[in-house]
Amino acid sequence: MFPATPLIGRLRPSTNRLTLRFISPVHHHHHHQPKTDQHARPGGGAGGGRRIRMSSTVTEITRHQQYHSAGLEEQDLEGAEPLELFKRWFEDAQRSGLVEEPEAMCLSTGLPTGEVSSRFVLLKKIEPAAGLVFFTNYDSRKAQEIRRNAHVSAAFYWGPLHQQIRICGKAEKIPEEESQRYFDGRPLGSRIGAWASPQSSPLESRAHLLDLVASHEARFELQPGSIDRHPPSQQDLDTLIPRPDYWGGFRIIPNEIEFWVGRPNRLHDRFVFKRSLDGLAPSSPWTRQRLAP
Repeated sequence: MFPATPLIGRLRPSTNRLTLRFISPVHHHHHHQPKTDQHARPGGGAGGGRRIRMSSTVTEITRHQQYHSAGLEEQDLEGAEPLELFKRWFEDAQRSGLVEEPEAMCLSTGLPTGEVSSRFVLLKKIEPAAGLVFFTNYDSRKAQEIRRNAHVSAAFYWGPLHQQIRICGKAEKIPEEESQRYFDGRPLGSRIGAWASPQSSPLESRAHLLDLVASHEARFELQPGSIDRHPPSQQDLDTLIPRPDYWGGFRIIPNEIEFWVGRPNRLHDRFVFKRSLDGLAPSSPWTRQRLAP
């Protein structure tokens, strides 16, 4: 069992000698006359509805951004533990006010057959001695893939700070009491939503989803429309809503963490930390290496 760690949003500021200085990015644009598709024209479907027509034009991305930062050097990383370093970078991103959701991470999962899927989820806990925690429906596609293949990858990109972090490791379910503690602190609408949404399952319409919400409001004796009422009534707030047994958290235990800092002319700074895992337990200390950009 790992020691309890504050949830995201409750982290205290910490001093950090690795705080990076940034200059506004420079954008270079090549101006091209946009290509037009002479065959594409507005059209109406049956009943006057609009139809989407396929276009033969190609979108070319010609924007070039220069990254100007103080960079990251070997001496800045001496004695650094990568998860502690990640925590400090994350707290800097929070305090900067420049990154709207620094906790948004692109989580990639894969099947033994080689198929890979990615989606954004919200990081909810940083445990420097253990790993990173997020929550989801255990019947979702991501959870089903983790059950079949525990190897995952997560990526954070904080554009205004010219920083990127890539994490590889294995995911495991966290203890039920940890999931319960987090679930009990969620907003009322999120707790009802966990019951109402059969995540990743086909859904015939949004109206059907709202019907499921209404049925669970009635099930837990809430006033109709409770999840859309701001602020919720005290009666609704006092209602005990149990955690579904198919909903909870995963912990990512990393064996590789890469830190990236944007530099001019695509000559970025990259450092990767690696260690071995024996099952889910670290079996070797972290090593560090600079990578070519």
